[in-house]
Amino acid sequence: MTFCLGMKLKEGLVGIADTRITSGTEVTVARKVTVYQKKRHSFFLMTSGLRSVRDKALTYFEEVVDEQDQDFDRLYKAVNAFATQIKRVAAEDREALEAGGFGFNISCLVGGQLENDAEHKLYLLYAQGNWVEIMPGTPFHIIGESGYGKPILVRALEYEDPLWFALKVGLLAFESTRISASDVDYPIDVVVYAGNSYQIEQHRYSAADLAHVAAWWQTRLRDSVHELPSEWTLEAFNDLPPELRERLRHSAMPPGTPTS
Repeated sequence: MTFCLGMKLKEGLVGIADTRITSGTEVTVARKVTVYQKKRHSFFLMTSGLRSVRDKALTYFEEVVDEQDQDFDRLYKAVNAFATQIKRVAAEDREALEAGGFGFNISCLVGGQLENDAEHKLYLLYAQGNWVEIMPGTPFHIIGESGYGKPILVRALEYEDPLWFALKVGLLAFESTRISASDVDYPIDVVVYAGNSYQIEQHRYSAADLAHVAAWWQTRLRDSVHELPSEWTLEAFNDLPPELRERLRHSAMPPGTPTS
């Protein structure tokens, strides 16, 4: 499985991708985000799904970029070009893959800005070759293992948030996924794009690089649970003996609360 997260903010774009590849009992590390960077021409592409489909479609696409790059003046045109290569791979390989018990599985996040784009864009591309644009109302999308990281993004991330805040929320979404899914792990690749800059910044973080952040979050999460109002929980223990209920009442009070 994969964790690839794309976030579109007012200021720009943030992408986070894990690097774990699982094939049977084999575990390897491989990059899942590709960056295309030229003057007034910047975009990244992240993929989830069958690695063989991804690699073949990307190889075909890179040939198209070399030959037709001047035709890509808006990001949707590059997305359409990659979609065409996915359809090409489907025509070549889908039947054989399905005969072998594998579904034709790939999804992509493409983000960036080309010279005639009024602003930075983020697109979700499906295996069928169709796409949707990620909009401010829900300014993020995860491909791959999405269930564990989505709740914190829904609760905490807003379109107006600065890029540094989005990166921190995105890391917490990744951490929630990493500890819940054995096939998602460090290192992670991060891409950041500030709107109208035409420059994508890239960085890779290992588990050791961010261990202090993970430990801080684990401690703060437990502390926050302790600080939640607790009086309401006592109703769940109404049938206990009075002396035990009284002991629970005292333990449920925050430190410093008067006992009488």
